[in-house]
Amino acid sequence: MPYALLTGASGGIGLCLAHELAARKIDLILVARSTDKLERLSREISEKYGVKAEYLSLDLSESTSIPTLIAWLHSRSFEVNILINNAGYGLWGNFEATEWKDLQNMMQLNMTTLAHLCHAMIPELKKHKNSYILNVASTASYQAVPTLATYAATKAFVVLFTRGLRLELKKTGISVTCLSPGATSTNFVERAGMEAMKERAEKFSMKPEVVAKIAIEGMFKGKSEILPGFVNWISVQLTYFMPKSVPEKIAAGLYKID
Repeated sequence: MPYALLTGASGGIGLCLAHELAARKIDLILVARSTDKLERLSREISEKYGVKAEYLSLDLSESTSIPTLIAWLHSRSFEVNILINNAGYGLWGNFEATEWKDLQNMMQLNMTTLAHLCHAMIPELKKHKNSYILNVASTASYQAVPTLATYAATKAFVVLFTRGLRLELKKTGISVTCLSPGATSTNFVERAGMEAMKERAEKFSMKPEVVAKIAIEGMFKGKSEILPGFVNWISVQLTYFMPKSVPEKIAAGLYKID
């Protein structure tokens, strides 16, 4: 039986996506940096759902990570018909005050690694009658966001890349979907250095379990884009009807650094 390959699987939305897939009796290949977390998750999923849960500890922000991952898949003769690119993170702060190497690392993971893994896996996905790609973006991708300028831009890349790839693969058996969650109760705020925003963010946050369920259901239905939650949906719709300056000024007010 083919596997689902899931990156960023050790926590947050990724962990919940793993459980959601396993509950549907889908075998998993879990990829993230933390060996300990992956080992625990793999064991927990196997015991709870009775599925195979393989894992590989890998820093996907490294430029050599995708060749390493593909070589490992081939060495184990794994077949994959679901690819979920969930790995990614944000950095909060004024652009000029943020270390370039940190921005570059984020851009590598959020954009280049995602596109590289899609490119490497499409030949494998084409071997199966029905295959799926789910790329995780963000509601931040629909407008510029001061103090999250680079992060929002990387996620805008994910949205546009996924739309284009979906059209390219339309006549194949590969369905391509983009998930754009809004505020979610994960460690995103801490990882992005936004602890000062945590209380405000929690007021609008969705539970990652809910986001994951909506995402997997939408992926299997072949949806092009998934915006979980009415607040997130309406906020994105408004970006299409308002002058771009309006949501960007709102974002500037929400995410400003005091």
